[in-house]
Amino acid sequence: MKKKILGAALGTCVHVSGLYHFLKLAEAAGYETVLLGPAVSPQRLVNAIMEHHPDIAAISYRLTPTVAKSLFAELKELVEKNKLTSLRFVFGGTPPAAEAAKESGLFEKVFAGTEPLDHVKAYLYEAGELKKEEAFAQTLVERIQQKYPYPLLRHHFGRPSLAETVSGAKEIAESGLLDVISLGPDQGAQEHFFHPEEMDPAQDGAGGAPLRKPADMEAIYAASRRGNYPLMRCYSGTRDLLKWAEMSVKTIHNAWGAIPLCWYSVMDGRSQRSLADAIAENQQTMRWYAERDIPVEVNESHQWSLRDAHDSLAVCMAFLAAYNAKKMGVRHYVSQLMFNTPPGTSAGMDIAKMLAKTELIESLQDERFTVFREVRAGIAHFSAHPDVAKGQLAASAVISFALKPHVLHVVGFSEGDHAVFPKEIIESCNIIHGVLYNCLDGLPDMAGDPAVQKRKKHLLEEADVLLEAVKKVGVNFGGGGDPWSDPQVIEKAIQMGLLDTPHFRGNPHLCGKIITRLIDGAWYAVDSETGDVLSEKDRVARI
Repeated sequence: MKKKILGAALGTCVHVSGLYHFLKLAEAAGYETVLLGPAVSPQRLVNAIMEHHPDIAAISYRLTPTVAKSLFAELKELVEKNKLTSLRFVFGGTPPAAEAAKESGLFEKVFAGTEPLDHVKAYLYEAGELKKEEAFAQTLVERIQQKYPYPLLRHHFGRPSLAETVSGAKEIAESGLLDVISLGPDQGAQEHFFHPEEMDPAQDGAGGAPLRKPADMEAIYAASRRGNYPLMRCYSGTRDLLKWAEMSVKTIHNAWGAIPLCWYSVMDGRSQRSLADAIAENQQTMRWYAERDIPVEVNESHQWSLRDAHDSLAVCMAFLAAYNAKKMGVRHYVSQLMFNTPPGTSAGMDIAKMLAKTELIESLQDERFTVFREVRAGIAHFSAHPDVAKGQLAASAVISFALKPHVLHVVGFSEGDHAVFPKEIIESCNIIHGVLYNCLDGLPDMAGDPAVQKRKKHLLEEADVLLEAVKKVGVNFGGGGDPWSDPQVIEKAIQMGLLDTPHFRGNPHLCGKIITRLIDGAWYAVDSETGDVLSEKDRVARI
């Protein structure tokens, strides 16, 4: 039998919007609801309680707290007089009224309007005698289904000591603001976790949490089992990717794997794997996750943009990343779209680039391959001034809504100055929730802007030229297989400069001859002598 909640706005309060939405959440959680509406006197409320026999009475009040005190006192007297003291009461209103509600001693739970939505859901599930965990799905796909179009919020977290990271995970989970804690190991762990003899103790905590054994991961996960029970995930490690995958799934129930296609190799110096070896091992790790039906994100395209790659190359690499994931059997693909990268990219040109990536990637969708869009701000664009950075965080979020994201990867406003603390994660998430409250519904269609659409079309055409050029490398140098997933072909395309960035200059394993430039908010390949924009057709012909 369903439990029942009866709701009323008390006294002369006519504000029922919050109460109405609370009852809608209750219905979604399996309750039967009765709404008495606005301006309900204490006596009428008690009469309705005796008529409907609810399990919970939900009271709202948003007017003067001194009047609220007298109303609560009158209601409490009537409850005792009519022997209704076993009934559960819950309150929602303004913070001053909520303080009066707490002082009354009548309510088992008081909401002041500052709590995250997930806290309200948790109360409803707990009051309904369901396991609290049931309010919060524990797989990525189910959690997205539970919340969309409201995106899941994810944030990177890893303090330079294990104790800080454990206590921080607890604090973040208890806030109920974050859906995914993305655990960040230090560089020592990422490269040498399975080779402790190679670690340099002087580098402990550099860039993340100093994870040194599986029990460290388990301790962090255990600390997060509270609040809104956030999902947890971890990067792949820059070496021994399969071992990292096995351990992270076992210890923190890794919500999805984040694996590069070409990186964590001699290309960026984060391991000594050759390009072809790195690509082959990365593909093997994608397949491992696919065989266990765990979603995968190929952490690839923005790595090129972080090194000033021109936009059409970034679009090309976004497609190749998703193509390889599908080729390895991945069923649910997380498409990470990093805005504000390279520096100076304008909002309109950013949206156009992400729309081009998305159109190519989602062209791969079928009954075996589903794409989830994940947006994020670029870390390098954040000011070291906290107030400026907060504005940048909010603005980047609004711009990224043009992609209708399933996951919003929050980047804490402090990241331009220092590694984020739990309280800064909580504040950053509150900023994003505020943006979502105002902008999730009814935002004008930024994606439909003619200039955005024109640039998107151009990028798709240019990326197609580059993808065809990679195919030709396969014909000329490959072994007759699929060039877009052949490690040797992709390696050759990088070495000969088809896939190139200015930051590769000086790396003996790469090319580094390309010149790129920011023009009118977008990034182009240009002629090294004249500075004129080079089309992909002309650039490929020169190579």
